[in-house]
Amino acid sequence: MALVQTKFYLLFSFLFGYSFTLQMDAAERDEAPFAPRMLRRLLGLFVLGALHAVLLYPGDILTTYALLGLILLAARAVDPARMWRAALRVYGVVAGLYLLLGAAVALVDTGEGDEGLAASAASAAELTAAYRGGPADVVRANMDAWSDILVGLLMMGGMVVAAFLAGFVAGRRRLLADTGTPERTARLRRVCLWGPAVGLPGGVLMAAGAVGPLGARWEIPAFILGMLTAPALSAAYASGLLLWFTTPRGARLAARLAPAGRMALTNYLAQSLVMALVFTGYGAALYGRVGAAAVLGGALLFYGFQLAASAWLMSRHRLGPVERLLRAVTLWGRPAPRG
Repeated sequence: MALVQTKFYLLFSFLFGYSFTLQMDAAERDEAPFAPRMLRRLLGLFVLGALHAVLLYPGDILTTYALLGLILLAARAVDPARMWRAALRVYGVVAGLYLLLGAAVALVDTGEGDEGLAASAASAAELTAAYRGGPADVVRANMDAWSDILVGLLMMGGMVVAAFLAGFVAGRRRLLADTGTPERTARLRRVCLWGPAVGLPGGVLMAAGAVGPLGARWEIPAFILGMLTAPALSAAYASGLLLWFTTPRGARLAARLAPAGRMALTNYLAQSLVMALVFTGYGAALYGRVGAAAVLGGALLFYGFQLAASAWLMSRHRLGPVERLLRAVTLWGRPAPRG
């Protein structure tokens, strides 16, 4: 938990901002207006995300990206230096608000005690029964979860926007290109050193608040501190991978992972579909009936299958199925066939 939670959504958000600049470049090469293209793309993401959230997984991220992507669309002409300062300001404001919230929670003792634990247990039992029920029960449970998901998104939204802006700046400055040059290598190594020094203590504190010795009163403050230090560890992960991918062994791994990355949206939705068939009333209804080891093993097995399937598909097609659909919406027509 200390190494993973709240770390990777920041990387995905950063890459979304980076990919925004690639979409801009593609529109420029095609001599096409960018804004209508991107609006159609964001609308397509929102519709896919809404269907995903209702039918499969309420914690969908596509709708959030689609809505917050409008900020990037509006600010796309801003100078990269100004946008970087904006990213820092957004992070600073968010951090200040979160710290105030954490302090307030730590200072106020709600006194819920056993009543709060009983309510949580009852809610978990109700959710388990719903996911083991029929398809209508699954959809109803997903929709009932939206209020909690919305609160979480409001908390994380500021961090997502800051990561969007940082990724956009990186794309404009081509910071992820030519990572094997001495200057870029030295910069990545520095991030690998200071990132864990800042991010790891926050992650450990977050884990201690959630599943460790800290009491329930400190869970939210610990989570907030872990979330605010998460960007440092996320940056270290990304920098470490980029450095490793410049080595022969890392380059071979990158080549194996690349096909799955080219159809990441298809794989993301496929994971939700298969897990829903396994764990909910859409299929085997195993929710709450299998242990963590079995879940982890099954997830790794399915990911291995996705790597193989992605390699096979990408050797025959330029786009994955959902990527092709989204491209058609973006271009308002069928994409050109692979040459």
